Amino acid sequence: MKFPIPFAKMSGAGNDFIFIDNRDGRIPEREMKSLAVLACRRRQSVGADGMVFIEDDGELDFAWKFFNADGSVAGMCGNAARCAARLAYLDGIAGKEMTFRTLAGPIRASVRGTTVKVQLTRPRNLEPSFSLELDEGPDLEAGFVDTGVPHTIISVPAEDLPGMDVVSLGRTIRFHTRFAPAGTNVDFISVRDDHSLDIRTYERGVEDETLACGTGAAAAALVTTVWGMTSPPVAVTTRSGACLMIYPDPRDPGRGDIFMEGIASLVYRGQLTDETVAGGENV
Repeated sequence: MKFPIPFAKMSGAGNDFIFIDNRDGRIPEREMKSLAVLACRRRQSVGADGMVFIEDDGELDFAWKFFNADGSVAGMCGNAARCAARLAYLDGIAGKEMTFRTLAGPIRASVRGTTVKVQLTRPRNLEPSFSLELDEGPDLEAGFVDTGVPHTIISVPAEDLPGMDVVSLGRTIRFHTRFAPAGTNVDFISVRDDHSLDIRTYERGVEDETLACGTGAAAAALVTTVWGMTSPPVAVTTRSGACLMIYPDPRDPGRGDIFMEGIASLVYRGQLTDETVAGGENV
């Protein structure tokens, strides 16, 4: 690949991403994974939860290739989708209303200033309630749904959520044999009232707690609506303190359309240099 490579750093509710306009094909697909891993390293490079390559699409406004910080490919990311839409509008790639392609399917988006509303892919594989047996500790009551990527929802008391060891328990559930081989994201939630809840998320691919997860917020709002604990719209407060508004289909939350709305911020623009990949020859 040829350096320098222009990029934009975007943040959605605390989820941060590196975006590269690759419509000219300057970065071959075979080099994308390694660049994502190296550039997403925190304290050694730009640092991010993932990297997105914007590409031409013959039918829609554009397409993306999305890589988590560990180089794994993700079918969908709600916060990245909002960031992609705002950046595409700012850079003249698309208008305020757009549709773009992801591995999880086409995503519709609407940009209003810094606020972006996206229609996520329809939920799949809903399991409203099941018991999850752990090697240590009591069984957990959980729900599961795929909102573009798989999410397991665990409800906890409000007083327990701030002090939870999300990384340890989240990793245990993420690699549980029940979800093999793909694994699962894990969302620990506490319902405040009929229209709001708090969430903390362990994300596969990042393999850590993240400050926000859009598809996780959507999954939490959907599952708690099915449980009868919330009613649309649902305000989901993430670990960063940012709020995402989730709009499940009130008539059929488990299978109907679902929308997510929140702020997407352009943090800065810059250039990746050859030193971005320094020390990463074995990646």
